[in-house]
Amino acid sequence: MSRNICIRAAIYALAITLTTSASGEVQVTPKIVEQTGFTMVGISARTRNAKEMSGKGVIGQQWDRFMKEGLLSKIPNKVDSNILAVYTDYESDANGAYTSIIGARVSSAADVPPGMVAKKIPAGRYAVFTSEKGFVGKVVPEIWMRIWAVPKSAPGGNRAYQADFEVYDQRAADPQNAQVDIYVGIK
Repeated sequence: MSRNICIRAAIYALAITLTTSASGEVQVTPKIVEQTGFTMVGISARTRNAKEMSGKGVIGQQWDRFMKEGLLSKIPNKVDSNILAVYTDYESDANGAYTSIIGARVSSAADVPPGMVAKKIPAGRYAVFTSEKGFVGKVVPEIWMRIWAVPKSAPGGNRAYQADFEVYDQRAADPQNAQVDIYVGIK
């Protein structure tokens, strides 16, 4: 085996080890679903994974602003109380620039508040990965590490790079003991 294949296999094994709990609550293989399209409203920023991992990212600042300013309560026409973090408008793949939007699903984008955007998330096939339960700042990056390590030939590995999104529902109400679903668009 080449060194790169060995390294990828080790990263994949580590990622699965990080996200497999003794209680069996975490899905080792993602669930594949057909997701209907929806519209969301929220705040957006353009970034890339390299910037986010460098400590100079914008997503943490987005979350800080979203929570401190109580922006969820300012979004009209919400269909539920879930917070969504959507990644869309990919320049290429996981290495290119993309748009990060934090907000909520809405039934209508007729009244978008100033400083927010409306975005249509496309219908399609999505691989759903479920995080461990724990501190949100730990379990969400860990599940993304696992997603990035999935080979293209594995379920959920053939990413579409149209839209991916995290769902922060009632299971994420306590940020110290949160569980999050991540929907990854696949071909």
